[in-house]
Amino acid sequence: MKKLNLSLSLLLAALSFYLTSSASGKEEPNEKAIQMSKEVKAVINNSCFGCHNTDSRNDDAKEDLDFKTWHELSTVKQLGALKDIKEVLIKNEMPPQKFLEHKPDKALSDDQKELLVVWVKEQSKSLLNK
Repeated sequence: MKKLNLSLSLLLAALSFYLTSSASGKEEPNEKAIQMSKEVKAVINNSCFGCHNTDSRNDDAKEDLDFKTWHELSTVKQLGALKDIKEVLIKNEMPPQKFLEHKPDKALSDDQKELLVVWVKEQSKSLLNK
């Protein structure tokens, strides 16, 4: 009976702490959240996010990279994803040509590609320094 009371007390204390910290309105910053400037975010939202997110109908694209679940990836997997992003940008493989035939406004300019490559390098360096 003492063990049950102790367990219940610990559970109530934990629940009370959780509710108190949640009610403060302050959220802890997610260290694993993807960091990007407004410019990078605008490019990704226009040309990448439509396919590379949990809600996409393109199963292959969201399986390869899902920006909505980025924070769930380990640091090693984030680094791997960044490496892949850089490679497909340099090889001009993203967005895919077949996709661009139907949505040419999603094409990346050379400046946008360079912006993303620089962002990938910065993001990778930041992850390695943690």
